[in-house]
Amino acid sequence: MAADVAVARTHTKLNSNQIKGFWAAWLGWCLDGMDAFIYALVLVPALTELLPRSGIEVTPGNIGYYGSLLQALFLLGWGLSMIWGPIADRFGRVKALMATILFYSVFTFMCGLVTNIWQLAILRVLCGIGLGGEQPMGGTFVAEEWPEDRRKMGAGYMHTGYYFGFFLAAIANYYIGANFGWRWMFVLGGAPALLVGWIQSGVHEPEAWTKRVAVEKPKMSQAFNALFAPLYKRRTIVNSLLFLVSIIGLWAGSIYVPTAATQIAIREGFAQLEATRLASYASMILAIGTIIGCLLAPGLAEKIGRRKAMATYFAFLGISVAIAFGIVFYMENALIPFFFLIFFLGIGGANFALYTLWLPEQYPTTSRASGIAFVSSVGRFAGVAMVFLVGAGIRSYGSLGVPVAITALAFVVGLLLLPFAEETKGKPLPA
Repeated sequence: MAADVAVARTHTKLNSNQIKGFWAAWLGWCLDGMDAFIYALVLVPALTELLPRSGIEVTPGNIGYYGSLLQALFLLGWGLSMIWGPIADRFGRVKALMATILFYSVFTFMCGLVTNIWQLAILRVLCGIGLGGEQPMGGTFVAEEWPEDRRKMGAGYMHTGYYFGFFLAAIANYYIGANFGWRWMFVLGGAPALLVGWIQSGVHEPEAWTKRVAVEKPKMSQAFNALFAPLYKRRTIVNSLLFLVSIIGLWAGSIYVPTAATQIAIREGFAQLEATRLASYASMILAIGTIIGCLLAPGLAEKIGRRKAMATYFAFLGISVAIAFGIVFYMENALIPFFFLIFFLGIGGANFALYTLWLPEQYPTTSRASGIAFVSSVGRFAGVAMVFLVGAGIRSYGSLGVPVAITALAFVVGLLLLPFAEETKGKPLPA
């Protein structure tokens, strides 16, 4: 019996390419998360400076509205990033990964040089195109390169990188943003470009992809069209709708945490500098909760199945958003209970780790990157409209609390969709 337990706990040893490739994907996803969250952290000071230069009055409503406009344009760019999937299926996962990192690094750096809000808007679209492609490329690499007995945990580990990026962004904002200004935060966001040389120095394409393309190297159009073949059409549609629900939770909920924390702190008498630092603390708590949720995701998915695990995360996130923004945001002495709820909001936000595990299990090697890229991108086009609605609601209502809280209804829709999703518990990665 003891021998059986020892065997069960033995995992296939990772080779050097699997280890270095994982860290390349993890660091790319980490710096991706840092880049994405930098905007949320610098939203208030950046727009406070740029709106007057663009002929727009600085008011809480205008900051919320134009902040949401820029979020929506970023999502538009992320939606366009689906092009990286067919590129990766045709030319390789590592090449596409390097291209996405270089793309978003350059345009994030340029965000620190803008002189008005319209320049920032254009650059955020371009940043979104690069950022949206990194996770599908890294996730595809890990799914195909890691051995089957470690692949699922690898997905959970990799996704923690995005939220370590939140943590790094919060630390950077505490020291750099608070002391040197928001522009230096964007300059820091250009750092991922340094990863490209390191990746290029020795990470090879996954063996699964190499073997498959030796037999059949799909054209980009073939890789994309396969997603809507009879076998995959339903799962592609359902996965895209589920991902849209998650996007609403992230971009209409979690991403407003720093702004909400800043506004609560100022309302309770803190100076602007201290409020900025408290927003960093809030972001750190959010990141810690999400990292814990990511580490729990693979085990939960293996124990109760992919659909039930996703339902658990949706419930956590929906309830936390509704209470934190709909009730606590308007309370007196709201800061401590808001910080408490942020932790649980973070755990629910780890639902994205389940996609990193679940989506590769639903598509073959010849169209896997296309499937992951499409699902993680197409929902963002609808997310653009949702973010516009939230922004308009904030402007009309005069505060962000209730409009953001209403987005929790999206998770009810997500729970109703889950029974139609493909359950892949216990199934190996398709060849």
